[in-house]
Amino acid sequence: MRSIWNGAISFGLVSIPIKLVNATESHSISFRQIHTEDGGRIRYRKFCDLEDREVSAAEIGKGYEDADGSIVPITDDDLASLPLPTAKTIEIVAFVPADRIDPLQMDAAYYLAAGGAAAAKPYTLLREALKRSNKVAIAKYALRGRERLGMLRVVEDAIAMHALLWPDEVRAPEGVAPETDVTVNDKELDLADALMNTLGEVELTDLHDEYREALEEVLAAKATGDTPPSLPEHTGAGKVLDLMAALEKSVKDAKETRTEEAEVKPLHPQKKTARTPKTPEPKKSTSTKRTTKKATPPKKSTASTKKTTAKKTATPPKKTTPRRKSA
Repeated sequence: MRSIWNGAISFGLVSIPIKLVNATESHSISFRQIHTEDGGRIRYRKFCDLEDREVSAAEIGKGYEDADGSIVPITDDDLASLPLPTAKTIEIVAFVPADRIDPLQMDAAYYLAAGGAAAAKPYTLLREALKRSNKVAIAKYALRGRERLGMLRVVEDAIAMHALLWPDEVRAPEGVAPETDVTVNDKELDLADALMNTLGEVELTDLHDEYREALEEVLAAKATGDTPPSLPEHTGAGKVLDLMAALEKSVKDAKETRTEEAEVKPLHPQKKTARTPKTPEPKKSTSTKRTTKKATPPKKSTASTKKTTAKKTATPPKKTTPRRKSA
């Protein structure tokens, strides 16, 4: 993976050379702007308002517009030489429990790669220290023209960093919650719990972008001149006014869906027998029958066996004697 920033982690007096690489990638489908009449591409050209001519990318730099409208040029060298310790350093300032971080502050994610063989030892030391403490590191660093806040944590055998918004960048949820006083009773909460339990858990790796897949089907159909797939008709029952009825129906539908999914999956007789709740009952009844057979029949079967053996033993001599007489 290509690094987007090179620097070091400052861990007290320990310095760890690292490379910053993106930990995520986007799979979204992008579009171009076109002229609807003939399909021509719409392009943006950059003009200098003083010379009234188009300029190339090599001629374009950065500038800050002052309050009086004047422009103060700023170069990449100016940004790189800012009088900040975080200009080329991820400076760890504290270690805190992970639950202290509000998910609303989470931003982009990066991996921190060790910068060379010399960084392997201190890198591993920081990683193992984070593992053993069950904490995350809070750090400050500068990237793309501004100082940022970051959270370092361990992901498998690597150290990852999540960019964090500054606390004053997170808005308070004012005016978001319902202003009307609402009371939720225990029965409604019980049904909500039942629905949550019925839906169960899910492996996040099993989830995928269905919107992107549907869009790819439409694009493939249009590219070949076929008719794009249409949206299935909505079979919903409309607006539900009764919350209890909606919860009860949701629980019922979720159970039916789980049952159908279980029937579609390949059958595994041994596993299915082990998981079937009715399995213990047959075992109890079987053991009862076996006890009954052992209690009563053995005596009769033993006696009958002895009698049969006696008869068989007594019979042969009688049959043998007449044969000798006839001889």
